[in-house]
Amino acid sequence: MFDAHVHIIDPRFPVFENHGYLPDPFTIADYRARTEGFGVDGGAVVTASYQGTDQSYLIAALEELGPSWVGVTHLEPDATDEDILRLDSSGVRAVRFNLRRSATDLKLLTKQALRAYELAGWHAEFYVDATLLLSLEPVFAKLPAVSIDHLGMSTRGLPYLLDLVDRGARVKATGFGRTTIDDVCEVLRQIHAVNPRALMFGTDLPGSRSRRVFQDSDIDIVAEAVGDDFDAVMGDNAREWYRCSSERGPC
Repeated sequence: MFDAHVHIIDPRFPVFENHGYLPDPFTIADYRARTEGFGVDGGAVVTASYQGTDQSYLIAALEELGPSWVGVTHLEPDATDEDILRLDSSGVRAVRFNLRRSATDLKLLTKQALRAYELAGWHAEFYVDATLLLSLEPVFAKLPAVSIDHLGMSTRGLPYLLDLVDRGARVKATGFGRTTIDDVCEVLRQIHAVNPRALMFGTDLPGSRSRRVFQDSDIDIVAEAVGDDFDAVMGDNAREWYRCSSERGPC
């Protein structure tokens, strides 16, 4: 398994209250204990809203996890080219835009995402409800590489999500307990039918603020939805997207 969406909350590093919320710690040791036996051989550590633009926790986590892991970060509005290249050398491979937890300047977002792609080949990850995807079309039309978190959170914007997938966007099969989707298996089937390479599984551990955190049975839902492409969805698709050279090699 390449776990495409993990949050590490290391108490050695600062977190910042967001909408009145502060998370409990969830260390690498906690993660390894929870996923023991899953065969995790890599993944993506994703910066959450309560971690702001602090990079120290992310760099430390990637150093401890090893070269088969990558990072997804938030950038300061005035991040320099040198900042992006330094993070890339530490294993960061994407910039994230959290449109559910914070206000975002779309012009700045577009400029930042394009610069990160041109400098380091980073794609842009969006935490956004699919109902807003159509309004973001002017942004998506300019970005060469995009992924959407947590199946787009709802089915109300599913037709537009499927259109994005048809144009090359990837979708994280994560956070099933975060969404308002009644039939996760059916949404997975529809995305997979449009592009078998689009889905990337992740645990979304520790599931902060989620109505229901990851359960082992979520893997069974994926298996039922994608059939023979199970191995791709559980690892190969994400390894390719995050530009990992091999199953167990450096990313």
